[in-house]
Amino acid sequence: LTKERLRTPMVLLRADGTTLDVELAALPYEEHEDDGDGTAYIIMARDVTERNRALKAQATREEHLRKIMDTVADGIITIDETGTIETLNPTAEEIFGYKPGELVGSNVKVLMNEDDAGNHDHYLARYINTGVRHIIGSAREVIGRRKNGSLIPIELAVSEMRFSGRRLFIGALRDITERKENEERLRDLATRDPLTRLPNRNLFTERLEESIEQADTCGVGFAVLFLDLDNFKTINDALGHLIGDRIIQLAGQRVCGCVRGQDTVAHLSGDEFMVILEGMDDEARAAKIARDVLKSLSQPFKVDGREVFTSCSIGVVMYPKNANSLVELMRNVDTAAHFAKKQGRANFQFYTEQLSEDARRRIEVESGLRRALENDEFELVFQPKVDLETRRIIGAEALLRWDNANLGKVSPVEFIPVAEETGLIVSIGSWVLRQACETAAVWIKEGLTACHIAVNLSAMQFLHGDLAGEIKDVLDTCGLDPHLLDVELTESMLVSNAEETIRILKVIKDMGVNVSMDDFGTGYSSLSYLTRFPLDNLKVDRSFVTGLPDDRDASAVARAIISMAQNLNLNIIAEGIETENQVGFLHALGCQVGQGYLFSPPVSNEKFMELAQAGSGAFLKTPPAAGE
Repeated sequence: LTKERLRTPMVLLRADGTTLDVELAALPYEEHEDDGDGTAYIIMARDVTERNRALKAQATREEHLRKIMDTVADGIITIDETGTIETLNPTAEEIFGYKPGELVGSNVKVLMNEDDAGNHDHYLARYINTGVRHIIGSAREVIGRRKNGSLIPIELAVSEMRFSGRRLFIGALRDITERKENEERLRDLATRDPLTRLPNRNLFTERLEESIEQADTCGVGFAVLFLDLDNFKTINDALGHLIGDRIIQLAGQRVCGCVRGQDTVAHLSGDEFMVILEGMDDEARAAKIARDVLKSLSQPFKVDGREVFTSCSIGVVMYPKNANSLVELMRNVDTAAHFAKKQGRANFQFYTEQLSEDARRRIEVESGLRRALENDEFELVFQPKVDLETRRIIGAEALLRWDNANLGKVSPVEFIPVAEETGLIVSIGSWVLRQACETAAVWIKEGLTACHIAVNLSAMQFLHGDLAGEIKDVLDTCGLDPHLLDVELTESMLVSNAEETIRILKVIKDMGVNVSMDDFGTGYSSLSYLTRFPLDNLKVDRSFVTGLPDDRDASAVARAIISMAQNLNLNIIAEGIETENQVGFLHALGCQVGQGYLFSPPVSNEKFMELAQAGSGAFLKTPPAAGE
């Protein structure tokens, strides 16, 4: 001890058995009066128990902190005021691809992209000199640079710390590459059509809004094309959806090949595409692109070794010439595309104010019809059928009415032909059949036990699906006696595809359902056809009733029709009765049932039930005035 002149740590044992941490030091001791030969020493002991305990606690805390730093999921880097890296944990080294300790002493700019690295010294100096902070104290996303030069997205939060009189900056960071990839996948799912990989409706709407904003700001217009492939449903039905999907993909590629890089081609749904022609306010240029698209899509598609042909109808709208808003633009381009289809397909049409009101109205009716069922816009009204002898109601004809929020009340004369042309009549007819039968079942519960319900059928309902099976299911579900249901068909329906119609009608009639020929005399059926159909009732058209009994020709036709029906053992129903004279004439000829405004116009279910429950009193013949 005396030779080394060091303090030596030692553990001493106290008398009570406890230990004591000490540091020992020794010095030689000499007394001048001592003449002996022995050497004396002074041993000094300092109690360092508490100091050692504090040092151990600090070392434990530092080790604990180091382990936390080594295992934390986020990277942590400390730099000084010059940007020199002093410490970093293994996570940070792993994120940037460096070996342990390799970054210590380097400037933090080696971890930044070029732009951030160029501005870093300026940001740091400005903060140190002014205290104005833009980065410190808040989290943000930055681009980091790995050792191999690749760039990665980083989420970074920087804070400041003062330690032993020095200013240090601590950066907590994490690699958000996976999160960004997931976000991109989610955005892709939200904005891309999975079949064609083209923008979907969401992204198209977003880009259209941007185009409108730019046009309104800069004054440079653009064009929008709405493409609808012609007869695509036929391709799907004939060749299958796999080939149909492939044609949609190829069609999207062809359309993209006809436009410029800055333009947008979107696949909205089914066989519909939309195109935004950016900065194109020249109709001639837009027309050229539309022609290019028509030409490209008219070429055969080669799929699975076969050639498939199709074409498209295109509507074109110029913004802001033809529209003042996104909603108006979409409505007008849809109108133009439908007009192109009405012009014979395989053509393009610009939207103009000169589009005929009839065409626009027809398009509006079709658009409304496509959503009428789901929007619950239809209702049934009921025109009573009256026994001309007893003046009692024996049933009603269910008639469809449509009240649209935009179009108002639309006449069946207007919307039924549109429904038939578009095929919507099938789903509408199914709704009418079910609603009518459900209503008739309620009549039975209310005591109207012999009240028939008549429903008009469309030719389309015979061609699509199992009409007989549908009628049976509805009757079974509603619990309605089949004898109380009358189905009405027109002459033209009976003649069209006569053999199949006869087969279906026989199945329906075998259930007990009554079959009526509506509007007889207005079509072109021959007597040979008439005798072959399984009919129960013949309805005399209102055009022959109106002139009765004074019109000689009308009277002759009415006599002939009623006589023929009697010879065929058919019940006779006259439509359009408006006067008592008509009732007397028809009843005298043998007509049993009539309907018309003399008795009642079509009315709501509630009003019909009131009339039916009133019995013959509702339609008693008015007594003649005195002197008549």
